[in-house]
Amino acid sequence: MTVKGSGGCGPPADAEKQRPEETAPYSSEFLLRPSWTDARLALRQVNKGDADGNRAALWLRARTQCYLFHTGRLVQSHAGKILFAGVLLLATLCIGLKSIHPQTDMEDLWVEEGGRLERELEYVRSSLGDGAGSLNQIVVQTPHGQAGSVLRPDALLAHLHAVKAASQVSVDMYDITWRLKDLCFAPSFPMYEEHLVDQIMEKLIPCSFVTPLDCFWEGSKLLGPEFPVTLPQMPGKLQWTNLDPEKVFGLMDSRFGPEFQFDSLQKYMKGAGITSGYQRRPCLDPTDPECPATAANSGSGRPPDVGAELTGGCYGFATKHMHWPEQLIVGGVEKNRTGHIVRASALQTVIQLMGEKNLYEYWTDNWKTHNMDWSVPMAKAVLDAWQLKFSEEVKRYTEQHAGTRPYNIHSYSTESLDQMLRQFASFDLTRLGIGYGLMLMYGFLSLVRWSEPVRSQGGLGAAGVLLVTLSVMAGLGLCGLAGIPSNASTTQIIPFLALGLGVDDMFLMALTYSESDFSNTPPQEHVGEVLKRAGVSVLLTSLCNVMAFMSAAILPIPALRYFSLQAGVLIAFNVLSILLIFPAMMSLDLRRRRGRVYDVICCCQSASAASRLASAESLDSVGSRGPLVATRGRPPLAGALFCAEGRGQCGRLGLRRLVRRHYAGWLVRRPVRLAVLAASLAAAGAAVWGVCQLRDGLDLTDVVPRRSDEFAFLDAQRRYFGFFEMVAVTQGNLEYPTNQRLLHEYHQAFTRVPNIVKNDDGGLPDFWLGMFRDWLLGLQRAFDRDWALGLIDRERWSRNASDEAVLAFKLLVQTGRVDYPIDKSLLPHVRLVEDGIINPKAFYNYLTAWASNDALAYSASRAQLRPEPRQWLHVASDVELKIPKSQSLVYAQLPFALSGLSSTESIVETIEQVRRICRRFEARGLPNFPSGVPFTYWEQYVSLRFFLALALLCVFVAVFVVISVVLMNVWAAGVVVFVIGLTVLQLLGVMGFLGLRLSAVPAVIVVMAAGLGVQFTVHILLGFLTSLGDRVARVQRSLELMFQPVFHGGVSTLLGVLMLAFSDFDFIIRYFFCVLASLVLLGLVNGLVLLPVLLCWLGPPAEVRPAGGGDVLAAPSPQPPAAKRLKPAPSRLSLSTISEESSGSQASAGRAGRHTHDIVVEPQVVVETCCPRISGVVLTELK
Repeated sequence: MTVKGSGGCGPPADAEKQRPEETAPYSSEFLLRPSWTDARLALRQVNKGDADGNRAALWLRARTQCYLFHTGRLVQSHAGKILFAGVLLLATLCIGLKSIHPQTDMEDLWVEEGGRLERELEYVRSSLGDGAGSLNQIVVQTPHGQAGSVLRPDALLAHLHAVKAASQVSVDMYDITWRLKDLCFAPSFPMYEEHLVDQIMEKLIPCSFVTPLDCFWEGSKLLGPEFPVTLPQMPGKLQWTNLDPEKVFGLMDSRFGPEFQFDSLQKYMKGAGITSGYQRRPCLDPTDPECPATAANSGSGRPPDVGAELTGGCYGFATKHMHWPEQLIVGGVEKNRTGHIVRASALQTVIQLMGEKNLYEYWTDNWKTHNMDWSVPMAKAVLDAWQLKFSEEVKRYTEQHAGTRPYNIHSYSTESLDQMLRQFASFDLTRLGIGYGLMLMYGFLSLVRWSEPVRSQGGLGAAGVLLVTLSVMAGLGLCGLAGIPSNASTTQIIPFLALGLGVDDMFLMALTYSESDFSNTPPQEHVGEVLKRAGVSVLLTSLCNVMAFMSAAILPIPALRYFSLQAGVLIAFNVLSILLIFPAMMSLDLRRRRGRVYDVICCCQSASAASRLASAESLDSVGSRGPLVATRGRPPLAGALFCAEGRGQCGRLGLRRLVRRHYAGWLVRRPVRLAVLAASLAAAGAAVWGVCQLRDGLDLTDVVPRRSDEFAFLDAQRRYFGFFEMVAVTQGNLEYPTNQRLLHEYHQAFTRVPNIVKNDDGGLPDFWLGMFRDWLLGLQRAFDRDWALGLIDRERWSRNASDEAVLAFKLLVQTGRVDYPIDKSLLPHVRLVEDGIINPKAFYNYLTAWASNDALAYSASRAQLRPEPRQWLHVASDVELKIPKSQSLVYAQLPFALSGLSSTESIVETIEQVRRICRRFEARGLPNFPSGVPFTYWEQYVSLRFFLALALLCVFVAVFVVISVVLMNVWAAGVVVFVIGLTVLQLLGVMGFLGLRLSAVPAVIVVMAAGLGVQFTVHILLGFLTSLGDRVARVQRSLELMFQPVFHGGVSTLLGVLMLAFSDFDFIIRYFFCVLASLVLLGLVNGLVLLPVLLCWLGPPAEVRPAGGGDVLAAPSPQPPAAKRLKPAPSRLSLSTISEESSGSQASAGRAGRHTHDIVVEPQVVVETCCPRISGVVLTELK
């Protein structure tokens, strides 16, 4: 019999013309793995009734094998051209690597697209602009050792010297020297007509320091000014160390008279709490020559009780608006029964800097920037440079001065952390190169044959790894060109994931090329046969992975979406390279072997007779290892799957032989299977326990090196302070004047949030509407007093009326109407504030006056009102009564300080409490939402598990659907999804055992686990489905065929991941190396141990089953010759010669050349003599 070994679709016409008399018997592998070898022929056997099977799956497989076979023949025919064009295309796409920009902004990575948080952040950006707000430069001091305390004067003095030295740094950029005074947030003061007053105030008003030093006179040393202020006709130079504002401005008023408005300034500063400055606060060092005589401990000369002074917090230079709660400035506190601090472990100072947008707007149209193209990026560059220099100065000072040695002083800036995150999210080319180099070596060593240099495939394995590497780089380049951003997850995971998946497929192709029986296949069709057999498995696993990752890309979390898209693109590149370019490499390797050239060392050629013989045999058997049918006294034939002879005749001892001879038979033994099942159940139970221990969270200390200053700062800040800022934002679509009571209730509702910092009286700090109301109440009292004294009537005011009363007069006559703005008849009946509610009709007129004339309170409120209130400066001598009306508000914020948030659980709990308040008032008609770092960075944990479960569900559904459709086998799809789900569960359990936390990055790895699980399971399952015999026999044959590529792919991936263990980032070691290594090991165990055991009991039926039972398919019957081969032709045959030809056919069976009439008779001989012995040998081997 002859069945063309031409790939399942029949040879093309040109092949028929090239070999009109050449035929090839069917492959011996077909009798054991019919649908793996030739699905078309297996389907014909089923249709003829010689076998049972899944016709739909066989038909689809046959069509797929047809296209793959012809693709392989085409590639083999034009190997050099395809290899050159493919490598050139991949190399060209690598240009896109320079377009990859790591993304570290948490808002862009983990904020749900189209979700509530994204809408809220967009509302803030549209209202305030990008880069608006403030930046915090923080200094934390802790003692050496856990038993120390910072409640000592020398500790505070060391803190002072370090902060003072760092705050005096400057940076030179754009031909300008930038100092702290140019960059910090400083309280605002109203403008005055007299320019002298404005000049004095501009120099004296300092930057805002939130510091424990403000409890003492030494806090004034931080305020400067750097250049002392000289007042006209006043002796000495003024700095905050010797400034008594109340006394100084009282003298100025007496000397210069009322025309200089020093009296108004004095009253304003007194109202803001700027009275005696720091002159009456105790000195940490009473022996300091500059310590004022008015200091609380100046006379006694004894150091102050630091704990008592810090209890309840400290006050800045404007005591009414600058109260620093003790939770913000002292950490690790222990108190006595009276509530006084007796021990503390940390001190904290916060310097507020302007955001880049605020800095840009502040210096726009200023003489300092008039000769440059001043922009927001330039402002950001200045801030970044100054912050870095500040941190460096803190480090330098603490290292060089002995006074700071008993303490650890660490600084933090957003720029230093951003730099570290950018480094964390970038490709580590050194470790990546070493990891890929290890994979390259493993690819070479796993396929090399030192004893058979001609038949060795080490060079092909190394070339395959290089091809997959180039494919990964090209895929990343395409992602860069397509604008898909990278992040820490993609840069640390994607290269190893894609390489592991690609190398797995490469090993499958190479080992199929090396180990399969091609003795009956023409040399020009060898590559086509490889693609026909292994290509289906490669396509199936790749399609499962691509569909799984693309389905996960529908999730609205950007980081998960970017990871899934990049993984899908890279897997697509890998499969195209493996199915198109790698076959070209195999074709060139085949030519090398036919030319008897050594592997890798192409300049050496085998010349021995034995080498020639081996080379000649290899023309028809690329990877033969022994005979299928072995008989005593006869040498093994090419193409063996099992060998009954000695080891010397079956080739070298390798992994395939170990699996066939030992592992496969050992694994299917009943005691072993029971032990594996029991161990798997125990592991599943332990995994469930580990999952219960798994907590959410990702501390910033995890993503910075442990020996860095940033780690020390973040660790101390988390343990002792847990300090964050948040704001409650009220939006537009609200009539603020008529909803004032609702706004006050909204503000008071946050009192019930435990982690919001309260005042020393247990209440919340005032917010903008309360400050606004208090200011109006003060004006109302001044008006009532002057009205009672007769200094004001309905028409005018006298010269003796106070400025506050005159301003109140102007406010009271406002109607709030554009057509009739002034109405003096309202006096004295109308009130500025009635029952705690500001007059709604003139609300926005009053707002204009408050924002301009009580600028310190307005800036201290940090309300960020939008649109900004209009400017109107009150001048008592100005008789114009009309006050411009501000626009209706669309944005206002209530700032709060949070403390004690040292764990993810406490942060998430606070987020949920705040969200409940916001939802309750939203239902009452107040559009509002919270904003701040906790909500941007940690709110993901509120829904992280939901989105992770949804992503896994998408992956499982995609894998199930793809396998069900491609294999037409729901049973098989269910087995695969079960094993993958078990792998994911075990991985989560391992994370719980290792004490890791579930965050964004591990979530991506968990999603990736499903993709790698496909590689570890589908190959084994496909080998099981395509083999014949009972379940045990099919498991053995599947392991013999698929164990090597799965094992090599897993080990090569593990070698690449190994380099992550040497990272400087502890986070990479724990969350990437440990988790990825655990994933690979779990995948190998579940794919190569558990899955075969499950298939022995629960495996789906084979795609093809012999009609009469048994482990070997009956030999196919002859195929009717094609019509074109039945053309009449002259023949000398007669009836008498037929029998002669028939009887001589067996004698001529060993000859390579056969005539057409020989083919019709031979199959009967094969069927009658081969099949019984095949069955017997195979069964003996399986036993």
